[in-house]
Amino acid sequence: MTDVRNLWASMARTALVPEAASTSARSGRVALYAGAGAELAHYEVDVANATLIKRGAVTLPANVQYAWPHQSGHYLYVASSNGGPRASGDKHYASAFRIELATGALTARGAVVPLHARPIHLATDIPSAHVLIAYNLPSSLTVHRLNADGTLGNEVQQPAPLDTGIYAHQVRVDPSGRCAVLVTRGNSAAGGKPEDPGALKIFDYRDGVLTNRSSFAPHGGYGYGPRHLDFHPDGPWLFVSLERQNKLCAYKLQDGPVEPQLLYTRETLIDAGQQRPSQLAGTLHVHPNGRTLYVANRASGTTEVAGQKVFAGGENNIAVYAVDPATGEPSLIQHADTRGLQPRTFALDPSGRLLVVANAISLKVQDLAHVISVPASLAVFRIGDDGRLDYVRKYDVEAGGSTLFWMGMVGL
Repeated sequence: MTDVRNLWASMARTALVPEAASTSARSGRVALYAGAGAELAHYEVDVANATLIKRGAVTLPANVQYAWPHQSGHYLYVASSNGGPRASGDKHYASAFRIELATGALTARGAVVPLHARPIHLATDIPSAHVLIAYNLPSSLTVHRLNADGTLGNEVQQPAPLDTGIYAHQVRVDPSGRCAVLVTRGNSAAGGKPEDPGALKIFDYRDGVLTNRSSFAPHGGYGYGPRHLDFHPDGPWLFVSLERQNKLCAYKLQDGPVEPQLLYTRETLIDAGQQRPSQLAGTLHVHPNGRTLYVANRASGTTEVAGQKVFAGGENNIAVYAVDPATGEPSLIQHADTRGLQPRTFALDPSGRLLVVANAISLKVQDLAHVISVPASLAVFRIGDDGRLDYVRKYDVEAGGSTLFWMGMVGL
């Protein structure tokens, strides 16, 4: 069942293929890509020494939202938009780049494709014959063909309306290639507006065509805010992070779709009883060997100190869980401080030896009697044989007032 889920090795666990993994193991070359504003920077990764060296950057037509590699490892697809979490924007695009396998440098490939709304996530199907794109406002989903030369092709017209829920946040095709899952987060109650329910929207999938199959929404989706999912590489399990509830859930896969029953629920925070505003669970990735999984805890709430907006406290860490190979049960074994704020995304290298966290924002922090500024950064951790994380170093990132919104790694 290991296919697309090893090319980022954590995006990269959000996509890594056997041929890419074996090539990476032979060459030892790994590229890291990180998007802040419209710039998508390229770093050379030295896995043995746990170091990053910035080698260059390309500019997108709008702010980077997400990226995903072709299963061959030769191309990278990038979504960009001038929209954001609370702004719909009016410029939205999908772009294709060729990855130079000797260096990791990116070169634009084909025409930029305009999109109808902000693309918050995209992923290819298992053979990378199509790319699926999720949009949050309005919540929707499209499928686009990928041409043999790696360029973006035409949108696949769906035969019937799709049930795309409220606030789509991620889309994935399952390892069988016959099922697609759209993660719809919903929204918290705010400003006199009631809560919007969340759900996992499940579709039959064949050659770019989606058919509504089921909607998994316990308790009608109220109190259920799924943000991110990943599949186990060997067992029949699906893991989902619940953003607003700060929880990790495990489900069983049965011939593609998610079974409507919960296997396990685990807390993601050190102190689940002391949740602060803007304390949210985020990205989730399973280690390529399937024995460990990782969930980001992120906090960014502020308070005022001497006329300045200062971090109000909370957990910015990676929760590490051991996964039982017989049952899929996750057991918490570590919380690793990310040494920064708002770890929105993180990735593993294809060999599963390094984990890099993108601390997304710069923010002032109260440090004893002083207020200091903590910049956005890339924090590098070694992964032990037991899956635990050992902090090595971090690289501050000058984001020019933008958010370090996305990052991932690919083996060359």
